Amino acid sequence: MNFLQFLSILRARWLAMTLVVVLLVATALGVSLMLPKQYTATASVVVDFKPDPVSAVVYGGMASPAFMATQVDIIRSERVALRVVRNLRLSENPQVQAQWRAATEGQGSIEQWLVRLLQRQVEVVPARESSVIALSYKAPDARFAAALANAFVHAYIDTALELRVDPARQYASFFETRSKEAREAVEKAQARLSAFQREHGIVASDERLDIESSRLNELSSQLTALQAIAAESTSRQAAAQGGQGDRLQEVLNNTLIAQLKADVSRGEARLQELSTRLGDNHPQVLEVRASLAELRSRLDIETRKLTGSVSVSNTINRQRESELRAALEAQRAKVLKMKATRDEGLILQREVENAQRAYDAITARLTQTSLESQTTQANVNVLTQAEPPIEPSSPRLVFNLLAALFGGLLLAVVVALLLELRDRRVRTVHDLGLMLDVPVIGVMPRPNARRPVRALAGTPIRQRLLAPLPRPDR
Repeated sequence: MNFLQFLSILRARWLAMTLVVVLLVATALGVSLMLPKQYTATASVVVDFKPDPVSAVVYGGMASPAFMATQVDIIRSERVALRVVRNLRLSENPQVQAQWRAATEGQGSIEQWLVRLLQRQVEVVPARESSVIALSYKAPDARFAAALANAFVHAYIDTALELRVDPARQYASFFETRSKEAREAVEKAQARLSAFQREHGIVASDERLDIESSRLNELSSQLTALQAIAAESTSRQAAAQGGQGDRLQEVLNNTLIAQLKADVSRGEARLQELSTRLGDNHPQVLEVRASLAELRSRLDIETRKLTGSVSVSNTINRQRESELRAALEAQRAKVLKMKATRDEGLILQREVENAQRAYDAITARLTQTSLESQTTQANVNVLTQAEPPIEPSSPRLVFNLLAALFGGLLLAVVVALLLELRDRRVRTVHDLGLMLDVPVIGVMPRPNARRPVRALAGTPIRQRLLAPLPRPDR
């Protein structure tokens, strides 16, 4: 079928097509006039993405599609619709109760029935590339539609505020319990530390440990010096006991021994002089010899006294060394014990500090969540209030008629083609050639045709001498 055949079919079936279009337009007109009028009221809200002054957190970070889709789902949720029903007390309206009984025969909950009814009439449309959400409600009454749209907006704001506050209240209760436990942990750790300090008499453990360490260092220095002195006294004692007492420094530096040595030297010289001059048996020689023996005896006695004092001094030094060594060991044990005590005290002190830090952190979170649970400002604000519309939103008469006209034309074309397929007729020369499968050699003009045959060249039934021959079958 070519375009000329299509036009010829439409021209031949124009009456049926006109009837289809008229019937469809008339039906649309009647239905539009019979349908009750519906009014659509629209309100809008804007979602605020500024940081929260309490928690300093951006709610969505930015107007992301997922966040806006979540807000749309919240508006359409059963929780918001149920809040609308309860805020407006629709379930207490006698007319609504009568409609519910007629629709459900008293079965189920009237609130759930109203929730489903309201959800079907509300429409939520988020704006593109912005944080504005439009909320529309359709109802037969304009004022009722506006009231329901505003009720949905306020219910959504209250629900958004609850969704923020309820978790904060739960967190506040959780952190309050944890803060009590943390405070008890701090008190217990502090009590253990205080008991430990009282038990060991610790006032300033670091200062006392420094003092005892200094004393330990001093005793160690004293012991080192005393060991050197004891070693020296031991060597001197060994020299005194080995017959070298007269060479000791104490003997050599003693004035009495030096004087006795001088007297012995003078006596020996006098004895030698008298022995040479008077002989060995002379009374003066004997007297000088006896005096010299007495001087030597006194010299030996004084020398033994000094060498004995060296032994006594060595004994005293050894005893002092032993006592100082014992004191040093005791001081070392005391310092080690104090270090162990200090380390144990530091562990308890760190437990107190850790418990205090945990308590401070929990207290800070408790303060923050308490403030968040007491907030009364949601992150959603009303942008425009819904006003009762003047013109109904449906039925749209002009739109319905245009749609019916367009649909009627399409349906009319389909009907014309179906009628043509059911009752196929020859309307053009081309149809005759296809139906008979023979070439057309000429076309006779109509009997009442007034125009010459040449004038028919531009018409659908144009004059031909030879029709196009059919192609042979291959």
